[in-house]
Amino acid sequence: MVEKGKKSKAQPVEDDVSDHIDGELVLSIEKLQEIQDELEKVNEEASDKVLEVEQKYNEIRRPVYGRRNEIIQTIPDFWLTAFLSHPALCDLLSEEDQKIFKYLHSLDVEDSKDIKSGYTITFNFNTNPYFEDAKLIKTLTFSDDGSTKVTGTTIKWKEGMDVSNGINHGKEGKKRPFSEGSFFTWFSETDQQKDFTEGLQDEVAEIIKEDLWPNPLKYFNNEAEGDFDEDDDDDENEDDEGESEDSSDEEGDEDDS
Repeated sequence: MVEKGKKSKAQPVEDDVSDHIDGELVLSIEKLQEIQDELEKVNEEASDKVLEVEQKYNEIRRPVYGRRNEIIQTIPDFWLTAFLSHPALCDLLSEEDQKIFKYLHSLDVEDSKDIKSGYTITFNFNTNPYFEDAKLIKTLTFSDDGSTKVTGTTIKWKEGMDVSNGINHGKEGKKRPFSEGSFFTWFSETDQQKDFTEGLQDEVAEIIKEDLWPNPLKYFNNEAEGDFDEDDDDDENEDDEGESEDSSDEEGDEDDS
């Protein structure tokens, strides 16, 4: 009877300990949340400062980009060559697109004033036999809710020259079937189109903005292609070494048998 009494008295003590531990845990979590909230505020302030610095240097870059464009215009087929040398963009240009790109005299990428709201990509063309437009523009606008609004130039194609529908070469008045996709359909593909919402088209814009635009000379000089070739060679050498090791292991197994 005495032992039973002792056990019954011990039970409330265990409950008190458990409640104490639970209370400490809740208090620790609350303190941790306070620290996390403080870190979030610091991160937000840091982001704002980074944007301020980026805005400042964007203004400094603008005239430099302008001088670069002036020089690029003196180099025949500069942007065509840069696109064709780029490992991702090269596959987007059909044969007809390449003919049109010969009239491209400058390309420009400009961030929104606050940077985080989006950017605009502008292709500037000389007078050409394909379309009336002097500029083809693609704009991406980012909203606070995470959505993206996309607008693009509706190209005013000259009669029979719409590369997305095939081109009339004057042979019996018929259009040549155009089996390849055209880069120029990208300008009309907006946020209402399924392909863009799946993330295909903003990838093209991002590649142009983040990779091609900062240093197109790298691709014009085919420097990037050399880098990719070296990587491929390294991969091939590793594969060859792996195969040699496998062969040696197999021969060793045969000798042991």
